[in-house]
Amino acid sequence: AAEQLGYLYHVNYGVPAVAMRYFTVYGPRQRPDMAFNRFIRAALDDTPITLYGDGEQTRDFTFVADAVAATVAAGERGVPGTAYNIGGGARVSMNQVLRLIERIAGRPLKVTREDAQKGDMRDTYADTSLARRDLGFVPAVSLEDGLQAEYRWLAASPAPVSHA
Repeated sequence: AAEQLGYLYHVNYGVPAVAMRYFTVYGPRQRPDMAFNRFIRAALDDTPITLYGDGEQTRDFTFVADAVAATVAAGERGVPGTAYNIGGGARVSMNQVLRLIERIAGRPLKVTREDAQKGDMRDTYADTSLARRDLGFVPAVSLEDGLQAEYRWLAASPAPVSHA
């Protein structure tokens, strides 16, 4: 609805609006309730995590600096009325993510598996061809490098305070 509203303001009033569709943004300063933050914090604290589903569900993860670069490019070169998908450029399973985090942390994760949650998409992937064409967007940070950056940031950050 927001994309449509921006498009209508562009068509009717000449507002140079573009829409950005970010696919699973992660990195340093990520919200503590997001999966990568929880998984890395569990690796640091040697505590269990819960994974919903079989772990073969896939996502297109986008490092925060790539999302910022795409946003700046959209402000400078975006075609008004256009919606851009912004993703990391590869579908990766949650099992692959867990193996990367284990390699970065140097220890296995304690994973509890639960049934998939209702309404959870099995697979997502960003077709970034418009962003590549109009904005020159090409993700610069690999998933492994991005996870290492988030790991280093969390390792240097104090543990979140529990309000339980």
